[in-house]
Amino acid sequence: MLSLMLERQGFVVSTAADGAAALERLVQGDIDIVLSDVRMPGIDGLTLLDKLREVKSPVIVIMMSAFVDLDTAIEALKRGAADYVSKPFKPDEVLLKIRMADERQRLSEERERLEAENARLRGAPSASALGPGIVGKSKRLTAIFQTVHKIADYKSTVLLLGESGTGKELVARAIHDHSVRSKGPFVAVNCGAIPETLLESELFGHAKGAFTDASRNKRGIIEEAHEGTLFLDEIGELPLQLQVKLLRFLQEDEIRRVGENKGITVDVRVVAATARDLQQMVAEGEFREDLFYRLNVLLLTIPPLRERKDDIPLLVDHFLGRYGERLARRGMSVSREALKVLMDYNWPGNVRELENTIERAMVLNEGDRIEVDGLPDRLRKEPEATPEALAFGDDLSIKRAVRAIERELIRRALEQTKGNRTRAAELLEISHRALLYKLKEYDLT
Repeated sequence: MLSLMLERQGFVVSTAADGAAALERLVQGDIDIVLSDVRMPGIDGLTLLDKLREVKSPVIVIMMSAFVDLDTAIEALKRGAADYVSKPFKPDEVLLKIRMADERQRLSEERERLEAENARLRGAPSASALGPGIVGKSKRLTAIFQTVHKIADYKSTVLLLGESGTGKELVARAIHDHSVRSKGPFVAVNCGAIPETLLESELFGHAKGAFTDASRNKRGIIEEAHEGTLFLDEIGELPLQLQVKLLRFLQEDEIRRVGENKGITVDVRVVAATARDLQQMVAEGEFREDLFYRLNVLLLTIPPLRERKDDIPLLVDHFLGRYGERLARRGMSVSREALKVLMDYNWPGNVRELENTIERAMVLNEGDRIEVDGLPDRLRKEPEATPEALAFGDDLSIKRAVRAIERELIRRALEQTKGNRTRAAELLEISHRALLYKLKEYDLT
């Protein structure tokens, strides 16, 4: 039925009875999109995904199953599926998923090509220098380039420190891509984004019957990263009881699934990252000292954007190219006056904030050039003095010093509480209403 439907839409269709036959057919290299069932004899759909990933096959895979459950869908997407369709399906739904997946792939390939070409023309570091999305030639960033190349092939644990939005995951992926593990998986997990009750099962996996709803054995994220790299973002959010289990894994290269007594040996290179002060957390009993030293073997500190402002013009060009293609606004530029505003701003949200600012300006701007009035109001205000500038500069204004320090404390409190305003107000020892007023005053909403 699928073959007939797709052929009527102009697709050239080939079929395979099972996973093994599909692999034989895919070796010929003329298939662009695969529609695969999850449950098949021999090689099932998830195993097929694994095998395609092992050989770095460029095909787009859309999984299909009548056995609908969220775990299976998430597992398929983790293993590289582009999308997931449940049966019984509607023909229009399948066609839409195919066309969307194909368009995403096409745009991704074109964007990478344009980024590489733009970087080559500008003489700026590109994916060939370190990795996609890492743009800059400042001394601080160049030093990171050199360090990544030195440490990439070693299995030693890497700890990345840096403020939110500085690009820690991009650096982690660059370490993986330049290592002998580059053919293996790169698996990233945000330790603060998964509920604490689910985190152990997600990291280490579980056995069938280990707890309610554990209807089958499940591999954990660490096991998924076997022979590759595991990126543990926001490691400072890891609960104490799991810190013990992670330490054991780092020391013995062995994990134990929830509900099992037998250990499983895994070969994984760990890169951890945090925006928090782990040494302070150790002093306050919130982070294990032995785990801190086990993670802190190779340390890389990613500089905030305000400390590498020479990279801002390159980053602006990079984002203009990226979103020019995505938003069909090719050829846009930034005026000299607007670029000066971008250079003068201190970017508390770092590269992520700059990227969002450029995308917003491109969407709202009606012409081909972004002018000063097309930038957010917060950028066009008189620059606030930073605590560092007040400490070492010539500005002796108490009023500006108090505002700068107050704004920085509020930003840190929100960062520490993951945006929980009630908790942030408690840490700052001010009322919730006062915090809301100051968020508006300092444009931190």
